[in-house]
Amino acid sequence: MSPAFPSQITKPDLRAKIIFVGRSGVGKTSIILRHDGQGFYSKVSPTLGASFISSFLVLDGKSVELQIWDTAGQERYASMLPMYLRNAVAAVIVYDITDRESFQEIKKWVNEVKRGSTVPVSLFVVGNKLDLENARAVQCHEGAQYAEQIGAAFHETSAMNGEGIRKVIIAVAEHLLERQNGERNELTMPT
Repeated sequence: MSPAFPSQITKPDLRAKIIFVGRSGVGKTSIILRHDGQGFYSKVSPTLGASFISSFLVLDGKSVELQIWDTAGQERYASMLPMYLRNAVAAVIVYDITDRESFQEIKKWVNEVKRGSTVPVSLFVVGNKLDLENARAVQCHEGAQYAEQIGAAFHETSAMNGEGIRKVIIAVAEHLLERQNGERNELTMPT
């Protein structure tokens, strides 16, 4: 599939809300900013509550609008997560490949997503900070194996150099377009 990232689409074939979750400091905001073309910032303030960007793509002639939600990873914002999960059809669960605890928390995030979701949610597990390969604490095969156990897709990225970011967003969009064929009403956000 050869994707395009147009700046504007009217009446997309698919409009979907996706949410990024994970421990504070794993790079959720940096991944989203990198995807949005804003580059990499070595110092990013922790997200307070949530924020979102709209991303427009064209895949095989189908227009897609993704509302990409960035959520706070701090425990004090946990009670707000169900509100942000409302109508999300995909969750990208991010961990830091140099931080084993962030990887071990994936199960907690999966449970939070399942408990707070109002519609079926596709899961994507993303190990971030590939640029810190020398400090890796979680092997690629561990992330892939866990993702397979929970029925999620698996990717690794580097928000610092952009590696894998585009691939993740395209994989989410392609998956949601495929799902849409059988579940149109559950995948289209209210307008």
